[in-house]
Amino acid sequence: MDPAVERLKTGFEKFKTEVYDQKPDLFEPLKAHQSPKNMVFACADSRVCPSVTLGLEPGEAFTIRNIAVMVPCYCKNKPSAPSRSRSSVVIGHSRCGGIKALLNVKDSADDTFHFVEDWVRIGYTARKKVKAECSEMAFEEQCGVLEKEAVNVSLQNLSTYPFVKEAVANGTLKLVGGHYDFVSGKFDTWAL
Repeated sequence: MDPAVERLKTGFEKFKTEVYDQKPDLFEPLKAHQSPKNMVFACADSRVCPSVTLGLEPGEAFTIRNIAVMVPCYCKNKPSAPSRSRSSVVIGHSRCGGIKALLNVKDSADDTFHFVEDWVRIGYTARKKVKAECSEMAFEEQCGVLEKEAVNVSLQNLSTYPFVKEAVANGTLKLVGGHYDFVSGKFDTWAL
């Protein structure tokens, strides 16, 4: 068997015996439904799994992962579903390849990797801000600033969804930004 597939199987077996079988009170209600208290938007980067880094239990958070944790603006022609979570957290991270791609996007040139550049352009306003305000910084430092600014753009884009806007207005939902620096082991949060 392929070693990578074998690793997944042994990982599941460990989870089954050490977690699933040991916590029936946690898993039994999850068999019928889920009711997560948090919605977590995180990068797809393999180094920043929010369940691991935040110590989340199954059923505790509905998690959406994509390149550079970009959240597009609301579009009435595309499907979206409201969440009953109490908070929506958008978490960026250090050394994000999607953020590097965003910072490298050429304003008028053709993209080399259309699928990545097209997606990360969602954060273009953050890129513009960083390029204007941090031009004297080295590229890596600009990436560090952009990692957080892109989170703010995603939070603002989340605010364009009617059900999010309504829940924030009536106080049943909080929008929170986060940044996980896995190089130094720090985790920061801020409210929109």
